[in-house]
Amino acid sequence: MTGPQTITTPQGRTLAYHRTEGTGDGRPGVVFLGGFKSDMGGTKAVFLEDWCKAQGLSFLRFDYSGHGESSGAFVDGCIGDWAEDAEAAITELTEGPQILVGSSMGGWISLLMTRHLPEKVAGLVTIAAAPDFTEDSMWAGFDKAQRLALEMVDQVSLPSDYGEPYIITKRLIEDGRDHLVLRDPVLLPFPVRMLHGTADADVEMSVALRLLDKSRGEDIRLTFVKDADHRFSTPDCLDMVGAAITEVLSRL
Repeated sequence: MTGPQTITTPQGRTLAYHRTEGTGDGRPGVVFLGGFKSDMGGTKAVFLEDWCKAQGLSFLRFDYSGHGESSGAFVDGCIGDWAEDAEAAITELTEGPQILVGSSMGGWISLLMTRHLPEKVAGLVTIAAAPDFTEDSMWAGFDKAQRLALEMVDQVSLPSDYGEPYIITKRLIEDGRDHLVLRDPVLLPFPVRMLHGTADADVEMSVALRLLDKSRGEDIRLTFVKDADHRFSTPDCLDMVGAAITEVLSRL
């Protein structure tokens, strides 16, 4: 596989990306928006690249700043920065409306894109979407000592099932409050398919139900998958992601 290309965002951050051209038949392309501290080399991103090639669809995967092969340190980033990164990548690297596929934090970022770039969104597929997690999961779950640590030293360490601990900064929490999406109706005037595993230990099913309740649109469906975990990366789960994109395309 060849190395990634890069772009520089209006904020001066360098983003690494891989882009696949489609057949140019007028169908929307697909953009994958990854999760918190994940990168574009993950199972779902690579699967979707191969899947889109087989379907003749254009495809874009990229690393947010502080992730993967992009510039910056993870601990310096926040939701606002990563939303700016996604906006720059979608604006500069895609043509016409796109189907956004948002995984975990990428689900939150994709919802922000429906506000910031409504003309660029043809449809939406979410995988274990985690909107507002900095407030409703992290901050709400901190004990007094962790909240004090944020105030005193501007960061707190959280254990992770995916490797080294997460360093959660005061900036991440405070910036997250400026980008919450579940406090008001979420306008989604295009086909939306939400996928969520019942064995997800990171994002509770109640989050998916709350997002569905807040969503406003004529073609929105939520599917729970028995025993699927947060990674949602088994062959059957990956096939479901492809099927969801196919269904969104068929509804346009």
